[in-house]
Amino acid sequence: MNRREYAGIDYFRIIAAALVVAVHTSPLLMINETGNFVLTRVIARVAVPFFFMTSGFFLFSDSRMNKEKLYSFLRKTGLLYLVSIIIYIPINIYNGYFQQKSLLPNILKDIFFDGTIYHLWYIPASMLGAVIAYYLVKKLGYHKAFIIALLLYVIGLMGDSYFGVIQSSEILKSFYDKLFSFSSYTRNGLFFAPIFFVLGGIIARQRKQYSVNLCLIGLLSSIILMTVEGLILHSLELQRHDSMYITLLPCMFFLYQLLIQWKGHSLTILRKSAMIIYIIHPMMIIFVRLVGKLTNLQGILIDNNLIHYFVVLICSSVAAIVIARILKKKTVEGYKQFKSIKYKDRAWIEVDLDNLKHNVDTLQTIISEECQIMAVIKADAYGHGAVKVASFLNEQGIKSFAVATIDEGILLRKKGIKDDILILGYTDPSRIGHLIQYNLTQTIIDYDYAKRLNDYGHSIKVHIKIDTGMHRMGENANKVEKIIKIFQFDNLEVCGIYTHLCVADSRDKEDIIFTERQIKSFYSLLDNLENNNIILPKVHIQSSYGLLNYPEVHCDYVRLGIAIYGAVDSIGDKTKIQPDLRPVLSLKARVALIREIAAGESVSYGRTFTADDDCRIAVIPIGYADGFPRNLSCECGSALIHGHRVPIIGKICMDQLIIDITNVPEVKQGDIVTLIGIDGREKIYATEVADDSKSIANEILSRLSYRLKKIYI
Repeated sequence: MNRREYAGIDYFRIIAAALVVAVHTSPLLMINETGNFVLTRVIARVAVPFFFMTSGFFLFSDSRMNKEKLYSFLRKTGLLYLVSIIIYIPINIYNGYFQQKSLLPNILKDIFFDGTIYHLWYIPASMLGAVIAYYLVKKLGYHKAFIIALLLYVIGLMGDSYFGVIQSSEILKSFYDKLFSFSSYTRNGLFFAPIFFVLGGIIARQRKQYSVNLCLIGLLSSIILMTVEGLILHSLELQRHDSMYITLLPCMFFLYQLLIQWKGHSLTILRKSAMIIYIIHPMMIIFVRLVGKLTNLQGILIDNNLIHYFVVLICSSVAAIVIARILKKKTVEGYKQFKSIKYKDRAWIEVDLDNLKHNVDTLQTIISEECQIMAVIKADAYGHGAVKVASFLNEQGIKSFAVATIDEGILLRKKGIKDDILILGYTDPSRIGHLIQYNLTQTIIDYDYAKRLNDYGHSIKVHIKIDTGMHRMGENANKVEKIIKIFQFDNLEVCGIYTHLCVADSRDKEDIIFTERQIKSFYSLLDNLENNNIILPKVHIQSSYGLLNYPEVHCDYVRLGIAIYGAVDSIGDKTKIQPDLRPVLSLKARVALIREIAAGESVSYGRTFTADDDCRIAVIPIGYADGFPRNLSCECGSALIHGHRVPIIGKICMDQLIIDITNVPEVKQGDIVTLIGIDGREKIYATEVADDSKSIANEILSRLSYRLKKIYI
């Protein structure tokens, strides 16, 4: 999957899985016992905390602490645990597991704490740890949650690596004896996991990023100290188990700080493969031992620990990749089938994310390196789905977004978008509390509005809009003194200044002169501000057409709307630069009914269509209530079916329209009709629909109704 992600986290998953395999195969045992202890009982102990922290990092990254994310995590992890228990039942039967005394209490203890086979303890630990960490953070906040989780960790520490320390105290010894009656170890979901879940959440929410050099020094120092700690505890025979160390906490902190700074392309398959390796490697150990005995290669495959380790790791990795690919294929097929059944029953929108990525990458090559894309996702991302589009663009590295209203911005925040969100339109000053609560940036539409916001006495982030000739919103570019005063208001943190080019889409000579005058007016103002000792914030002036027709203008941001969705306003629009942009949205529906119409019979409201000859028509369950323009009635518009273009006949109704399929005899009920998009060699783009309905593509796309379900492909 080609997208920008936390590549360091994804790649370290495999390293962590390899370390877990090392714990259970002791690869250096024949070479050096101390070296093997350091590898498997000290260094390898970062593996499980890493998995806990990764879960916490993504689970708690949402500032709202979304309970649904927790439930989803528990459902998926619980299912994984159930499958793991089932696949190891044959081995448990072989080992005599079900012949032990007090079988039911021991099964319950194993299911909730110890795992039904030795390595599966991690799964219930992650579930319990997630729940404890979630409610600690939810009720107490991160600082208090960390303190309580740390206290739990210390309790666990004394029952693990520092167990020998408490042996002299009868009270503590009695306390831990009772603990071990319901869990064989303290490295479980109660004492071990919560601290790492909380720590992962803290790192996900942090604003400050530590330097790579500092993290490297911190990590190396922590590993050295943890090695010394482990060797001392081992030599003094204080360890009951050896999973928990004091220095493990700083070690994990610095390791994770390093990993999150490794950004780049990663593969989804790594995520699933690492967990599958963790789950199946004991089975591979058994398999390799069996092969070794059957082939008389015990000396190589079993007795040589190093070779044994690598063979087990390779077998586990190959099996994991195969299983992950099968699961991915089944999941994708199942998801597509689910989508087809759930969302493709009447009419729907398809959003091609590959085309969206292509458009972003193409436009990135046009803008200067120091300029950033500000993705305009107002009006539900021009009908494409604001939340999904913003999340996807965020993954592509876009960190700035623009919306029209405060509620559009709040929705994005609630759905986990953390980066800059600029409100381009008016927000009533009475809602300043929401601007602060959701960390939104408000556009200043004139001096008086700025003063009203400032007088509320709360600091907010703003961009100043300048009117250079459009005469819509913005303070007049000639009123320099008022603009300077806006910069000087105590409660307004001015993060940007911008204007809007109102005829940048036109290549007419007069419109080019007007646009150049706007650009000159804006930059003259900026020079004037600098001459008055104003430190300029981020500057932006270009929208989609501003970029395509005036690429020579260099700013800090370029506000891209319609262009990233692969459209222009109208078919006749010609731009100075004509990049290879691909339409992202398709509009489709199914044939609901087919009718035979005799010559002389009429169709739909007003009897505007009367058949000259016998014909065949199809009723399509989509209408103007879905946002499809009514003025495409009476053969003004077309549709595609089976690769053929057919006319829309009669008047478009609120919920249905009718097409003439006389020349496409193979059409049957349930067939797909394309109203915007491509079918075979035929295509109908939003610009064509816009031109036919005397509108622009922006309007056609943005007014598509909420009734249309969106499918992302």
